[in-house]
Amino acid sequence: MSDAAQPTAAEVRAAAEAVKTALDRHLAAVERRSGEEDPAVYDAFNELAAAAEAYDELLYDRYDEVTPFEIPGEDTLPPYTGPEEPSALSVLIRRDYAVAEPQRLMAQARRVEAADEDAPGAGASGTVHGALGLLFGEFEPDEIASRHKEFGLEEGDSTLWVTAADESAEPGEWLEAPFEQVDPERVVCRFDVSAVFDEEFDDDDGDEEDEDGEAGLPDLDEDLDTDLDEDGEPAPLEADR
Repeated sequence: MSDAAQPTAAEVRAAAEAVKTALDRHLAAVERRSGEEDPAVYDAFNELAAAAEAYDELLYDRYDEVTPFEIPGEDTLPPYTGPEEPSALSVLIRRDYAVAEPQRLMAQARRVEAADEDAPGAGASGTVHGALGLLFGEFEPDEIASRHKEFGLEEGDSTLWVTAADESAEPGEWLEAPFEQVDPERVVCRFDVSAVFDEEFDDDDGDEEDEDGEAGLPDLDEDLDTDLDEDGEPAPLEADR
């Protein structure tokens, strides 16, 4: 995150106070619960989860620190029925992106194309789908996730599932349909990231408005960690492979 977008110490403190308030409300709701499916407890739980996530993000952005706890999201998985001592694991990851800046995406792909003699035929970087193929072929998915703004992408929802297996799959066994036949009852744990978890917290804060009464938006270039050349395009990238 750039210095311009870095949260202030006061914002981090306010987020911490919001967590304390949400904790008190959750405890009060639990103490007054009318049954296992009490909606007041459910609402208080979601409020606490949203407040804790917002605080954790601000704390990391400001101080490079994290909280020692994690409040899980809504449990949508059936009870685990897999082996108690799994001998093999499968990790399933999905990350969604929106192509926010096609020109930036293609500019970065042109640099890959120019630097790699083995890149696909000339002109692949001239289309969005060709540029995506070049970039995802050159950079690891984790690197693209951490540098997505440099590639003109905007993060959407993401999820990671860890599933247990009795034995490792044979080489090539599931390559034709890698995401089929996933047994929810063998999911050891899952981690979800979505803007929907922040909505309740954001509604409480309200949107900051500019002088014209419109919500203020950060300047995209100020929030990028990459430099632009004299043509307004991103500077050359250094690929890991």
